[in-house]
Amino acid sequence: MSDTPTTPDRIVDEARRRRSFAVISHPDAGKSTLTEALALHAQVIDSAGAVHGKSGRKGVTSDWMEMERQRGISVSSAVLQFEYSGAVINLLDTPGHGDFSEDTYRVLAAVDAAVMLLDAAKGLEPQTLKLFDVCRSRHIPVITFVNKWDRPGREALELLDEVEQTIGLRPMPVTWPLGVAGELRGLIEVSTGEFTRFTRAAGGATRASAEKVEADVIAAEEPDFWSTAQDEIALLAEIGATFDEKDFLSGKATPVLFGAALSNIGVARLLDALVELAPAPSEREDAEGRPRALDAPLSGLVFKVQAGMDKAHRDRMAFLRINSGRFERGMVLTHGATGKPFATKYAQSVFGNQRTTVEEAFPGDIVGLVNANALRPGDTLYSDDAVTFPAIPSFAPEHFAVARTADAGKTKQFRRGIEQLDGEGVIQVLRSDLRGDQAPVLAAVGPLQFDVVAARMASEFSAPIRLDVLPYQIARVTDEAGEAALSSQSECEVLLRSDGVRLAVFSNKWRMEVILRKFPDVPFEPLLAGTVTD
Repeated sequence: MSDTPTTPDRIVDEARRRRSFAVISHPDAGKSTLTEALALHAQVIDSAGAVHGKSGRKGVTSDWMEMERQRGISVSSAVLQFEYSGAVINLLDTPGHGDFSEDTYRVLAAVDAAVMLLDAAKGLEPQTLKLFDVCRSRHIPVITFVNKWDRPGREALELLDEVEQTIGLRPMPVTWPLGVAGELRGLIEVSTGEFTRFTRAAGGATRASAEKVEADVIAAEEPDFWSTAQDEIALLAEIGATFDEKDFLSGKATPVLFGAALSNIGVARLLDALVELAPAPSEREDAEGRPRALDAPLSGLVFKVQAGMDKAHRDRMAFLRINSGRFERGMVLTHGATGKPFATKYAQSVFGNQRTTVEEAFPGDIVGLVNANALRPGDTLYSDDAVTFPAIPSFAPEHFAVARTADAGKTKQFRRGIEQLDGEGVIQVLRSDLRGDQAPVLAAVGPLQFDVVAARMASEFSAPIRLDVLPYQIARVTDEAGEAALSSQSECEVLLRSDGVRLAVFSNKWRMEVILRKFPDVPFEPLLAGTVTD
């Protein structure tokens, strides 16, 4: 444990060093590759795993689950914590696939900034828009990185215009590409005019070499590209696209950088920008709207629970975002949901699937708490002064299936597995007296969640399952009166979620509207939409 005395000033000073952010994007925009490249440039790994694209690459450091390695997509969030340029970086890689929006939503509850990754050829895509809506609702400032500029794509000014017109963020370029997409010659620092030329490493497995080149030299070598870039930068200056910290932090504007994560071009500049521009942790409001001071007694939010990270021990880890105070391993905290004590003897700092024991942590840090069977996403832990942070809402499920054990001799394992996956938030588990515990209903935002459940039930619990899809498409929150009213109706039923919420599920929107008109006095409240636009 640290011998340095804990004082309010030290807690605040340490918090100022923290930069906690998530990378958000549409699938295949290069999010996990960028995450790996950032760690590579921070010199915390020797070589990147992304070599030949999704189908043939090694699993990147942050994609540790077997399914992720097989499919080449991130289906869970991961935490990479490392030091860089005097700052402590907590980098959270989020699922790119829309079926796992709930996991991304939880991660965004734990960060102070986000990197919005755009594909140079595709620009803003549907999942990017949905995730940006979450950032806007949580007042999370966004830095934009235009990726894959070493491949054919759209014009830079066109992409910036799309960002402003579609999501209302004023672009503020920090770097500007020399050369069109697919013919990248290097990057220009907009504020100084300094030009950097890159030589990509073989396969992008190591850092690209960077060389500063005088303006007159590169202007002579690339006269057309240089002239065009200077005209574009001048135009941006005329329309006021210069960096403004206040507009960035208030969510009115976004700094924009260009590069190519797979080639490791522009990644170091992005990492520097995160240290320079991204906000440090600040006071977070509790459930009553009162700010919790950074130097207040220890408090934190559990935003994710994940099992199976250590196959040798089959343990369960809860990820705790420290919101106030100094965390010290071994301290006994209070679990806000139950009022019971929670010991933190087994506290870990996480880097992908690798762990080291953490002795202390400060606001903005992410701490992994091992064997946290009692914790669920959205729980608050605190010491001394009681506090509860706003709950993390569940999304409205749109896919439903009955789960049954495929082996009658595995009933105990089946129950334990379903209970654990429910506690992790992998799936919503619904039950009713009619169906019984042997046939719980699994409710998902997207069908890939069912694949994850089936894979984990078979591999982690040795309890293969059968899934029978139900003909429901929409859910509403109701109460006992709603349950009684729907008992005589067809194409619907009421199921009880594990948190005590009653969900009325309907075969389609038309059928739901017919029933709602029939029972106008019965409450049927919408949940947070999976499209995260509510």
